[in-house]
Amino acid sequence: MKRWSLHVGTFGGTEVRLHATFLLLVALFGWVTLVNHGPAVALQTVAFIIAIFFCVLLHEFGHVLAARRYGIQTTDVTLLPIGGLARLERMPRKPSQELAVALAGPAVNVAIYLLLLPFLPSAPPFSFRYDIIQAPFFERLAYWNMMMVAFNMIPAFPMDGGRVLRSTLAHFMDYAVATRIAATIGQTIAVIAGVLALFTTGNPLIVIIAIFIFMGAGQEAAYVSDQEALRGLRVQDAMLTEFRTLRLDAVLKDAVDLLLSGTQHDFPVMNTEGQVHGMLTRTSLISGLAQHGPQQAVTTVSEPCEVVLKPYHPLQDAMDHLRSSSSPALPVLDPLSGKLLGLLTLENIGEMMMVRAALGQQR
Repeated sequence: MKRWSLHVGTFGGTEVRLHATFLLLVALFGWVTLVNHGPAVALQTVAFIIAIFFCVLLHEFGHVLAARRYGIQTTDVTLLPIGGLARLERMPRKPSQELAVALAGPAVNVAIYLLLLPFLPSAPPFSFRYDIIQAPFFERLAYWNMMMVAFNMIPAFPMDGGRVLRSTLAHFMDYAVATRIAATIGQTIAVIAGVLALFTTGNPLIVIIAIFIFMGAGQEAAYVSDQEALRGLRVQDAMLTEFRTLRLDAVLKDAVDLLLSGTQHDFPVMNTEGQVHGMLTRTSLISGLAQHGPQQAVTTVSEPCEVVLKPYHPLQDAMDHLRSSSSPALPVLDPLSGKLLGLLTLENIGEMMMVRAALGQQR
């Protein structure tokens, strides 16, 4: 995702990125309206698209601030042609908290709509036949904010409505069961919408959105299934305890020797006191070799450890940290001495899940 997105800024510790396809969308709509309606309408169209996505950004920061209230940080927010994506460290597992986080985004759009109403002669009609080209600017903006609410409240993952449905069901049943039901409902809606769009309107955008919703619902169900498989496990149950490290004075050739002599891909860089200075990933190693050569110091291309784990941390939370982290391996430190005890990767976690599944079949 980051490879194709541009850094816009950082607000409250959350990075905002703009996907390259968003710029293509602006250029496409600008060109189409320029050809069909002239430069004045084209300029208004571009300004309107930018205003819409500013509202999308505010929507996502509604989620960000609500999640922060429960101690959940957000790594970044990326603006895509289909909307925004806030990458939370994790979703809250308490139904009431998930409900609050899910509703915070649409609540922002409702607030924008209400703020715009006093400046309009009348409320815009809630209709799919609304003229989004010729209507007044702020009237269109109010209309689209309410359309965003309606779209996001569709009870299907990864829409906010899917999380609202899951959190509501989770008040009355197990979280995993609630997720499966919500995912099934979402995929059913996606299939019906996609088929109707394909054979009635022929609108390819609706078909694409239906596919997006279907896949998103499946991913959410798979994620929660993985989380359930790790219930009760700690980091120390899955961490790698046999590994190689690099010294501060090591060069990239030393790292290459370690990489080629075993199966380890990422190497902790240790200072003279035996503390973790940073992590040299395989990606950084290869990039460093291409740019600087084998005699470059590892400290110039290693990355700081933004997240460190303790051996007693729940493995469920550790998996969330790994998925949101830019590093494929996280160090596990002794809580008292700070000594490096192990490394944890998604591969380790996957192997633990396979072992538990195999043992479960023996019962």
